[in-house]
Amino acid sequence: MVKERILASLKGLATGDAIGKQTETLSHDDVRRWYPDGIRGFEGPPGTVIPRYAGNRKREWRIGETTDDTENTIAVARAIVRDRNMCHVSVGRELLKCAKSVHPGVRSLWEFHQARDPARVTDEHDGCGAAVRVAPVGMLYSSRRLDEIVAGAREAAISTHGGPLALAAAAATAAAVSAAIDGAAPREIMDLAQRAAAQAECERSGSARAVFAEAMRTMHADLRQWTSLHAADVAATYFRDDPLTIVPLAITLATVMESAQAAILLAANIGGDSDSVASIAGAILGAREPDTINDEWYEVVEKVNDHDLVSLADDLSELRR
Repeated sequence: MVKERILASLKGLATGDAIGKQTETLSHDDVRRWYPDGIRGFEGPPGTVIPRYAGNRKREWRIGETTDDTENTIAVARAIVRDRNMCHVSVGRELLKCAKSVHPGVRSLWEFHQARDPARVTDEHDGCGAAVRVAPVGMLYSSRRLDEIVAGAREAAISTHGGPLALAAAAATAAAVSAAIDGAAPREIMDLAQRAAAQAECERSGSARAVFAEAMRTMHADLRQWTSLHAADVAATYFRDDPLTIVPLAITLATVMESAQAAILLAANIGGDSDSVASIAGAILGAREPDTINDEWYEVVEKVNDHDLVSLADDLSELRR
């Protein structure tokens, strides 16, 4: 069952990333302008350019193509498989092989690649760039190893992200994935994620106040009371793309919803940092509810990207401890 949950988590992450990319950076109103019927899956022939990226000077992203979120997740996984452990230098070495979104617009990744030093460590940047790649940390460590999850998330993060909120987001995501793989209930997943976030943030900031965990707690308490979740309503309340919204929203969706497919579509239709929210929510819900992964979507992702996540899941499941 562990291997099945790890594979479903990777599938959920990659499909969420690719589905969400179609609406990344768009406001909810712009999502509806580009997609009047909303995002219902891959909106066009797989492998063709997403219409709004046609002529984009940085990259003409394709329908079904995964972003740097999945590319960097695979980099972390490869470092783990090679070392059978977590080490930021090995992660850095793998990240230097990644090519997507390496431009000045993504400062954290750009600065790391400009330094060309796999051992580089930063104490700056509080975005979610580390959180979107730490799922393999949760696959390596079982949920009873909270200290190792927090330390491992930090090792996976500090090449590009060293701010307290970034480390909290990374620890929370890794803990949520780990608990989901262990078959924990939604409330247990959220509780462990909050504990991990608080520990990581307080260790980094030296403060006793865990701002990130508080944001998670507040959002979860709110959304779990909603009778239904609609993209327009969620966007109106939680659209701001900042460190205290993106990952808390993703983990909240993963613990108040029951379907990876539904959570991915909701995130995509909200807009904003939709690929990050959809990939994190997809990774957690894929592990929680493997049967809710849309295998037709995954077949598209595999055909376009050739990730071979099955082999990666096999390797990671053998190392879980």
